[in-house]
Order: sequence, then C-alpha cells, then structure tokens
Amino acid sequence: MMETLMNLIRQQSGEAVINNPAIPNHQNEDALQAISSGILGGLQQQAQGGNLTDLLSMVTGQGNTNVHQSPVTQGVQQNVQQNLMERLGISPQVAMSIATMVVPMVLSKLMNKSQDPNDSSVDGNQILGAATGNQGVDWMGMASSAMADGKLDMNDLMRAAGGFMGGGNNTQQKQSNTGGLGGLLGGLFGN
Repeated sequence: MMETLMNLIRQQSGEAVINNPAIPNHQNEDALQAISSGILGGLQQQAQGGNLTDLLSMVTGQGNTNVHQSPVTQGVQQNVQQNLMERLGISPQVAMSIATMVVPMVLSKLMNKSQDPNDSSVDGNQILGAATGNQGVDWMGMASSAMADGKLDMNDLMRAAGGFMGGGNNTQQKQSNTGGLGGLLGGLFGN
C-alpha cells in the first residue's frame, strides 16, 4: 500500500509541489514524504478520533460519500498541512494550498483503487488496517455484514465491534475492552 500511496502522491503533486516556487527543488522529496506521512497519520487520527464511519464509507464506496467533501479528507488535509509546515518550514497558506490540491485527489484515487476488483495494488483492508493499526482484520467483510441494510450507522458499528471482540451482547465487556476495535471506538461507546 505504501508504494501505491507514494506513486499516487507523485502523480498528483506536479503543480502543487514540483512546480511550486515556494518549495525549493532540493526539498521536493521531503515534501512528498511529508504528504505521505501526513495522509497516513491523518487517516489514523480520523479512525481513532471518531470518524471511522466516514472512513468506512469512503473505503467501501457506500452511502453519500464524496471524498472531496468528506470530513475525513478535511482532517487529513489539516494533518498534511501541519506536516508540511513542520518539515519544510513553509507558511500555513502554502502548506494548505498544497494539501487542498493533493489530498482529495490522492484519497479519491486510493479509494477507487481499493474498490476496483481488477486492481490488486491496494484494498480496503489494507487502508483500514493502516488507519486503525489493526492489520490482518477482515474489515471489508465486517463492513459488508454490518451494512446489510445498505447503510452504515452507529448500530452497524456496534454490531461489527461486538463481532470483532468476540460477539456476545455484554455491553459492559465491550465498554471495558481497551484493545482492538473496542479501544479504537472507545469514544463512541462513552469511554
């Protein structure tokens, strides 16, 4: 997934980074790395900060998810902006300009690749595994069964979380679990 992400960033960064007079040529690679780590870090922040529903919707292509308008994309853009400012010492305006030009396009292409059955370069499980820190989980299988009614809502997330943490209906057990998806969704369950 990292190689695919970096290739997408390189493809989408021409005007925003490579041809940007505010970014000296010797800092182009640093800028691309800052965008890459900013996107991954932003996805992690979104998943852990309560936007897992929006992230799942983006990855699965379900619901009314416009990647360009998604709160996930906006959060990732802010993280990329911060990364660019810290690593390159550029102004907030230049950093945000780069983030708003690159991030929506990269995320849109990444999500399209994850939904394309003919493209094996990245899949939804890889994206969600990187965002949550839980690699090897069948996120797409859980999302598919959770969205049996055609939409993803809090009840679906709670059902998926229950399945991930061993099924059962013991709410206290789910709330006290600090690892795995329970810890990830702790804020959603009132912890």
